[in-house]
Amino acid sequence: MKDPLTDLRQDFVRNVQLRHLRCLVTVAQERHLARAAERLALSQPAVSKTLSELEAIAGTRLVERSKAGRRGVQGLTAAGEQLLAHALRVLEALDASAQAVAPETGARIERLRIGALPSVAPALLPLALARLRDSRPSVQIVVKSAANAALLDELRAGELDLVVGRMSDPRLMGGLSFELLHTEALVFAVRAGHPLAHKAVSVQAVLAYPLVVYGEGTIPRHNTESFLSARGLVLPANALQTLDVAVARALVAVSDAVWITPLGAARSELADGRLVRLRIETGGTEEPVGLLQRSDAEPSALRAAMAALLREAAKEQGAVPARARKKPKAGG
Repeated sequence: MKDPLTDLRQDFVRNVQLRHLRCLVTVAQERHLARAAERLALSQPAVSKTLSELEAIAGTRLVERSKAGRRGVQGLTAAGEQLLAHALRVLEALDASAQAVAPETGARIERLRIGALPSVAPALLPLALARLRDSRPSVQIVVKSAANAALLDELRAGELDLVVGRMSDPRLMGGLSFELLHTEALVFAVRAGHPLAHKAVSVQAVLAYPLVVYGEGTIPRHNTESFLSARGLVLPANALQTLDVAVARALVAVSDAVWITPLGAARSELADGRLVRLRIETGGTEEPVGLLQRSDAEPSALRAAMAALLREAAKEQGAVPARARKKPKAGG
C-alpha cells in the first residue's frame, strides 16, 4: 500500500525548481508581490503563478495574502516558514557552489548585514563596528535600524545576518536564537539646564512638560505606559512619538522636553553631561537586550567575530549578567 506522505515528498522533490524557491524567499523578504516581481524581473501575475505552483507542489498554502489588497502579503503560514528556512539554505549552498567553481577574479567581498533597534544601536554598535573594521577592513557592512518585529521578520527571511534587539512574542521567535547581552531600564532624560534637572521630582511633575516617547507597538513604549499606569497616570495624547533617537536627542537639547528612553540610547550623552537623568526610580522597567540569529544559519567566521565584539561592548558597558543562551522552539 502506498504511503501518501511518501508520494507527496517524491512529487515535491521531482517538481520543485529553483525559481519556486527564489520566488518564495523574495516574497518573504519584500512582503509585497509587486516589489517581489520587480526584484525577480518578472510580472506580478508571473510571481502569483509561481507561488500557486509551489503551493500545489507542497500540497498546502504557504503565503497569507493581505486583506488590504491583492498585492500585499500578510506573512507566511507555518508551512511557509518551514519551507523558507530550507529554501534559504538551498540558495546559500548554491551561491557557495558558484563561488567555488567560478574563476578567480579577485578576492571575494565579504558582507555582513546587521539589524539593530534604534534604542540599542548607539550604545553597542559603534565600538563593535570600529573594532570589526580594524580587524577586517575589506568587509562590506550594512546596518539597518527598525522596530523589533520588522528586524526579526528580515532576519528570519535571510535579509539580515544578525540582529541586536529584544525577545519577542514566542510565535515570532520560531527558528531564531537569542543570546542575552545585558538588561537596561528606562530613564527620564533632559538637557542639563532643564528646570527639573538635579532635583528630586515626581512623575506627576514630569507630565507637565512635553514628552518624547517611542512609537506604538514598541517595547519601550509599552514599558512607558505600564510605568505610568502603575502610578495611576496616563501618557499624554500630545507626547511626541519617534523611533529616531537623533531627533529625540536634538529636540531635548533645545527644549524643555523630557525623553523617556531605554538607558542605552542616551548613555553617552548622560555620561558626558549633555543630558541629565532625572531622579526618578524606574526599577521594574528593565528589558533584556540580546543577539538574535537564525538557528539554522550556516556557520560564519564573520558573523561569529561580530557576535564576539558585541559581547565585549556589552561587558564594557557594565552591569552585564552572566551569558545565557536561549533557543526557542519553532512556533513556541
